[in-house]
This record gives sequence, structure tokens and C-alpha cells, in this order.
Amino acid sequence: MLALAFAVMVIEGSTLGALSYMLEPLFDRVFAAGGDAVLWPVGLAIFGLFALRAATSLTSKTLLAMISQQVAARMQSDLLAHLLRLDMGFFNRNSPGALIERVQGDTLAVQGIWISLLAGVGRDLVALVGLLAVAISIDAEWTLAAIVGTPLLILPAAILRRYLRRKAMHLRDQAGARATRLDEIFHGIQAIKLNRMEAYQNGRFATILERIVRAETRNAAGKAVLPSLVDLVTGLGFLAVLMLGGREVAMGERTTGEFMAFFSAMVLTFQPIRRLGDMAGMWQMASASLERIVSLLAQTPAQQRPMVSASAPMALPPSLSFEDVTFGYGGTPVLNGLSFRAEAGEVTALVGPSGAGKTTVFHLLTGLADPASGRVEIAGQPTTGLTLSDQRALFAAVSQDAALFDDPLRDNLLLGRRDVAQADIDQALAMAQAAAFVAKLPNGLETEAGPRGATLSGGQRQRIAIARALLRDAPVLLLDEATSALDAASEAALSAALEAASAGRTTLVIAHRLATVRRAHRIVVMDQGRAVEIGTHEELLAKAGLYAKLHALQFKDQETGK
Repeated sequence: MLALAFAVMVIEGSTLGALSYMLEPLFDRVFAAGGDAVLWPVGLAIFGLFALRAATSLTSKTLLAMISQQVAARMQSDLLAHLLRLDMGFFNRNSPGALIERVQGDTLAVQGIWISLLAGVGRDLVALVGLLAVAISIDAEWTLAAIVGTPLLILPAAILRRYLRRKAMHLRDQAGARATRLDEIFHGIQAIKLNRMEAYQNGRFATILERIVRAETRNAAGKAVLPSLVDLVTGLGFLAVLMLGGREVAMGERTTGEFMAFFSAMVLTFQPIRRLGDMAGMWQMASASLERIVSLLAQTPAQQRPMVSASAPMALPPSLSFEDVTFGYGGTPVLNGLSFRAEAGEVTALVGPSGAGKTTVFHLLTGLADPASGRVEIAGQPTTGLTLSDQRALFAAVSQDAALFDDPLRDNLLLGRRDVAQADIDQALAMAQAAAFVAKLPNGLETEAGPRGATLSGGQRQRIAIARALLRDAPVLLLDEATSALDAASEAALSAALEAASAGRTTLVIAHRLATVRRAHRIVVMDQGRAVEIGTHEELLAKAGLYAKLHALQFKDQETGK
């Protein structure tokens, strides 16, 4: 398509040179005495040129639109596919709004350059060369006089190039800041309203917009400089040609037709030169976006995993173990020599104060991060020897945020799977205590969950998330405060269902309410990234250590109604 579009634009560009060339016989033969004999041939030739130009212009613009859209779509798809392979550390360092702007804004900025660049080379450059060829064939001295001021453009163009590149990079950064601010506003809209922060947030957004307006204005002024200089140089050339050629025509040394053909060729060069000048500014904008896209594609995951697992865990459900594991976020240590073992087919609970590293344990198990040192093993095999896909296939997880997508509930349950029978879906909904409320929804499982599950209550979202995990039917079940959004009655019923679902699975449970983990086979008490106590509920109470203190504190709070 690129080759075809280029060929069509070459034809389109060449029609301008042919049109200017036809003006000489028009003036010297048609408008002369007895010229009516060639009136039709010349007229039809000129009409044919305009018809050819119309057809090639339509074809080239359609092809270029198709090319630019397909290129932008492929770039966006490739960027997203690459980003999805990066580790969580990358997403912790880059806000969603900024990444949206990188995927969408930068690719759209590059998209326009295809039309401008190809049109500039295939149409305007060819037209310029053709018109100059016509001009030279008429009179080389006149042509030289017309372009005498061209060297004056070289230095300003070089300075302008660097200026526009800086402004383009600054503008893309500000566009990212705008997207980030909008993303944070809409994510935190409830907190904004509750704290009456509307004016404050609007002020912060207005500040970013002011910077974008200034940057856009300066960028537009910079891009307009070169075409304006072209106008001045072209005017200087016209003046030189008029003084030189006009005198020769007046003296009878050249014909009016020759002068009009030459003058028309020079006039017609005006728009191609202006467009080529504009293209220099557009290229700098696109180049800045291309640079950002390339830098994004150059990002590599911090986690280095094999393309094929050394060997998949054969024992299912598997045992899970941490051996002297350390890990931190951005230089802040979270796990400090953590060691414990979750036996296959048993329920192991992780308890401890906030910040002890309990959720980080889940991140390491599911491959969202790898340990800085030590070993995380599944069925006796280190996780670093597994592909991320094989590792995550072993787990079904329910976290306390119960993240849902803005899709129908059925899609939120299946997550792209097509091999799940309706009977299995109904069973999972029943076990998750979700069947009753789903049946009352207007469209049942086809009801839209809304942005982040906004059409459902917190408890309903939690039930859908639990049903989704049960449908995974994975050998390991991870529950991170899975019943935190439920009332006491629902929690009791669902806890019984989860206990039944844990049969035949290795289960890890994070819970702050110790009453929910009393019947766990093993309780790991964490504090400051270490396992400070391990045992059953009764054993830990007998030790009178941290677990006993936490238990006594919760028991006291319950007695006092706190």
C-alpha cells in the first residue's frame, strides 16, 4: 500500500509541472491569431490534467488514511502487548494515566506523520522538482534568480529543528501529566467529593492545562517560522524574476507565453514549498513521540524467567515454602529472611500487624515479583525455574479489593475462558453465596458490572470475585481478606463454603480477624517481614507471644464493642 500510495502521489505531483507547461501553448498559440484550431486539444489536455489530479488525490488520501490508521493500531497493540509483559515494579513507577498517554497519545502523534511525510515526498517534492524542471527549460537564469534567497533558510531551519524537538518532548510530558491527573481524579472521585476537593483538584488540572497551552502556542509559533521565511524568500525570488524577465518580455526578447508559463511554475511551487516547510515541524513532533515509544519498547522485565519451565510441579496440590526470603519495594525492605512452609492440601494462615509483609508473600507466590534473595518453592521446585504462565496457572486468588472489569458479570467470571459449562458457573455462584443476588439483576449474568464493578455493592463484588476463583479450580487457593466486605452472617456462610472449597487444595489465608483462622492447620505469625511464631491456634495461645497479644486485643475490642 505504501508503494501504491507513493506511485499515485508521484502522478499527482507531476500534474502541476505538466499544467504549468501547458500555459505556454495556451498563451502563444490559442490566444494568438487563428488559435481556435488548437483550442479544443489544448483545453481538453488541461481538463485531463485536472481530472487525473482529482482521481490521484482521492486515491492517495484514501490509501494514506488506511496506512496511518493501520500503523497506529498496530503500534498501540504492540505497545500494550509489550507493557503487559513487564513486571509490577514498572507499573508501580509509572502511573496509569501516563501509560495511557504513551500508548494512545504518542502513537496518534506519530500517525499523522505518515500522511505528511509520504505526501511531502511523493507529491510535493515531485511537484517541486517537476515545476523547477519546467522553469529551467524555459530560462535557467530566471530560475536561478527565483531561488537566490534559498540559502538564507539553512541556518534558521537548523535552529528551528532543535527548538521544536525540545518543545515537542516537553509537550508530550505535559500531555502525560494531564492524563495522569485525570486518571487520579476519576479514580478518587469519592474521596474528592467527601472531602470537598472539587475546586482544589480543578485548580491543579487548570495549572497543567495552562502549561500545555503555553507549550502548544510556542510550538505552533515555532512551526510557523519556517513557512513564513519561505514566504519572504519566495517573494524575494518573484521580485527578482519580475525585474529580470519583465524587462526581457517588454523588449521582445521573450514571449508572453514563456513568461506566464515560467511565472505559473514559480507560483505553483509556493504551496509545495510551504507544505514541505510545515512537514519539518511535524516531523520534530512525531520524532519526539517516536523516541518515547522506542524508549518504552526498550523496557525489559526485571524478572528473568525461562521460556519453558524446567519441570512443572507434579505433586498437586503442592506444598509451598519460603527459605530465608528477602524482598523490598524501591529500597524499602518488606521481607527480612522469611522462612515457613505450607503443607500440601492444608490450610495455612498468615496473620500479623499491617506492614508485616503478608500480601507480599502472595505477590512472590504468584510471580508478581521475585525474591531479592532466598528461595520460594512450589512442590520443592524454585519458582524462578517456572514460566510465569505455568506458575500462575497453579493459583486462584481472591484479594480484598475484588477488582472487576467494566464487562458483563459472565465475562468477569470467565476471564476469557470458553471451556466452562453453565452448570459449573451455577455451582460456583451458589458456593460463593452469589446466586440469589445475580438472579435478581435485570439481565442476570449479562448485567454490566460498571467501571470497577460500580453497579454492585462491595459485598456483591466480593462474592463475584470468590466465584471467579472457585471457577479457576486451581490446586492452590489464596485468600487475602476474602470476606472483609461481608456482614457477619454472610461471612459465616461464605467461610463455610470456602472451607469446603479448600478440601483437596493447598490454601493460604490472610486475615486480620483471628476468629476466621482458628481452624487453620498452621498459623504463621509475621512481624517486620519475618515469621516470628508458627503453630496451631491453641499452640500459639499457649506461647503467650505476639499471636496471644493480638488475640487478646481483638477479644477485648469485641467485648467493649470497638
